[in-house]
Amino acid sequence: MRSGTERRVCLLTGAGGRLGDVFCRGLYTDYDIIAVYRNRTPAAPSQLEWFVDPLAPELPVPENGSRIFVIKADLTTPGEIERVVDLALARFGYVDLLVNNAAYSRFHPLGIVDGDATLDEFEPHFAVNVGVPLRLSARLAQRCWVHALDENRARNRNIVNVSSIAGSRVYPGGQTLYAASKAALNQLTRHTAAEFEEFGVRANAIAPNSFPAVVPTEQVVRAIVELDRGDMTGEIFSVGAEAEDAAGGRHALGADAR
Repeated sequence: MRSGTERRVCLLTGAGGRLGDVFCRGLYTDYDIIAVYRNRTPAAPSQLEWFVDPLAPELPVPENGSRIFVIKADLTTPGEIERVVDLALARFGYVDLLVNNAAYSRFHPLGIVDGDATLDEFEPHFAVNVGVPLRLSARLAQRCWVHALDENRARNRNIVNVSSIAGSRVYPGGQTLYAASKAALNQLTRHTAAEFEEFGVRANAIAPNSFPAVVPTEQVVRAIVELDRGDMTGEIFSVGAEAEDAAGGRHALGADAR
């Protein structure tokens, strides 16, 4: 069925992580959020719970009128991406915003030649950080977007991939595989934008600095909202790393974006 409030419908992966949790808690009254998580349920009202005011149990509670729709899934398991898309479309009928936020990171400070630890981590880094956004974008397009040019443009449908500043910079600490996978995600974003332009769906990526240590997580969430509301496509936007943008060839989103 379609969203009863006609709010924008957002499919968010990595909803149980730091960024996903802040996104859900801050925006569950603004978006209809399909929150895909693997282990930890985001701390926002969901269909898994019902709220009652003990002092007035007969009265409606605001949290019950604006709940996220949570889906527990391991998106690297065959068939899970398709199941998530099926559930999202069965619940809301369409998706306006796809936020590919699920990520995998294991750092190897002793380097890529320290035994086989780094070599063994190649597949999970690229499976989650590149493969999941690719497959989810493709399946959602096939099921919802590819034959809906006018509706896509009217609803300003788009994809935001959550990349990292590490995708264009070399940092110490054994980030080789993580950085390489984020660089691949950046290029995947550009190609997705070029292909999806044919049916009116935009694609961009944000490349935040470390959050919350360097960049407030709320600022990263605001950057996602800014991209959803804009008309840009095929770009990688830094968040909290403006001083480093010139050499990296990225654009910067405003720190106070709303």
